[in-house]
Amino acid sequence: MSSSRDTQTRTPTPSAPSNGSVPQDAFGRVETRGIDHIPENERHGRPFDLFPVWLSSNVGYLYILLGGSLTVLGLSVAQAFAVLFLGSLFWGLVGFLAVSGPASGTPSQVVTRAVFGIRGNRIFGAALQWLVAVTYEGINLALGALAAFSLLDFFGLHPAVWVKVALTVAIGVAAFALSLYGHATIVRFSVLFCVLLGACGLVLGGFVTQHASLHPAGFTALHGHALWAAALIGFALIASAPLSWSNGADYARYLPRDVSRAKVALATAAGGFLPSVVMGGIGILAGTAVDMSDPQNAMRAIVPGWFYAVFLAVIVVSSVANNVMTTYSSGLSLQAIGVRMSRSRSVLIDAVLGGALCAYALLSPSFLTSLNNILALTVTFLGPLLAAYATDIVLRRNRYDGLTLHQEQPGAPFWYRRGYHPAGIIAVVAGTAAALLFVDTTLFVGPGTSALGGLDLSALLGPLIASAVYCLLGKNRGTARP
Repeated sequence: MSSSRDTQTRTPTPSAPSNGSVPQDAFGRVETRGIDHIPENERHGRPFDLFPVWLSSNVGYLYILLGGSLTVLGLSVAQAFAVLFLGSLFWGLVGFLAVSGPASGTPSQVVTRAVFGIRGNRIFGAALQWLVAVTYEGINLALGALAAFSLLDFFGLHPAVWVKVALTVAIGVAAFALSLYGHATIVRFSVLFCVLLGACGLVLGGFVTQHASLHPAGFTALHGHALWAAALIGFALIASAPLSWSNGADYARYLPRDVSRAKVALATAAGGFLPSVVMGGIGILAGTAVDMSDPQNAMRAIVPGWFYAVFLAVIVVSSVANNVMTTYSSGLSLQAIGVRMSRSRSVLIDAVLGGALCAYALLSPSFLTSLNNILALTVTFLGPLLAAYATDIVLRRNRYDGLTLHQEQPGAPFWYRRGYHPAGIIAVVAGTAAALLFVDTTLFVGPGTSALGGLDLSALLGPLIASAVYCLLGKNRGTARP
């Protein structure tokens, strides 16, 4: 029997009334909209506005780490670049998901109600997206904090524990403040971040290239089965970055409904793909000159002393830029789970949780190993989730009614069976199970991977199985209806 809470149409926290003269989404003004539907009279912007948003949040140290990890796995320069390119193609999927934003006028965490049902989405859609977002908040904050500590050491200062805590809090507050102001402010600041981080990234690339070699001394090429095993592990690691962004609609939902879908997808995908390949490529080239098992300290040997300080500062700024988007989306996810509070308050809660995870990461004796394990394991369920989401867009021809998506009472179009959509849930569970059978981490090795001698097929099988299952079950259960 349904509870009284589910027998009524539940709406998000009320927003300030829109009278046409006071914009709800303006630079320097705290955004009043949360997961609620964006009406046509509040839509604005161009698809290209999405490009700097995604580029600025991905010109970061994480991609240098991922690129460097490919050399640590034993891949040659050419092999590593091939894996980097192929893994980064998942940004095309992120771009495709973004087209549901203008169509629905709602964020991704609400669109996935069409995939999982009103109740099912709280677990399989919004909750998973929230968990990943908060985890990445902690990771990014930890990377920024470590760089800030090293920056002080570079200048001969050896910060006490309370200074380190204060620095970490300051970095977190910077990202939290911009996320609090919301969409329009994030879009405006992304241009600044894009120019600053992009310029520094290109300079870093120039210094690294001077020391790089296509045939580093002592390199032993992998062949046959060993090569495939290393390449597939690397592919899963690279794919983990774009697969962590299931929230493309969050930043595209303010665009007019009739905007070009192709331009929305291209601007989003290109904004992530370009820095992924460039920064990852820098990590690969650096790996031919130094040991990338500890990239932050190793880079000191191949860049001028003055630029090493800039490099560390860039890591701090890039962690803020990335966490701005991550924290913003995690706040929306928390609302979509069913937490009744404003977007700004939900952002505050997520910032605190991200800070706690950062503290745990900083205390971890093997941070980089833990990071690789987290990235590899997230692929097992994020790949299927994004695949089911993308398949739903195809089946519906991207026809979403944002107002209908907010109808949460029994009998509503997306109530399905007692609030759950079996097709979406079964698809993601099946895809995740398949991925876990063929994943390879230091924490867990799937039986399929063991049988195949270490071949990690999680990033390929998970999405394929989920899409196939959802296409079959969803189409038969009326998912394709407009």
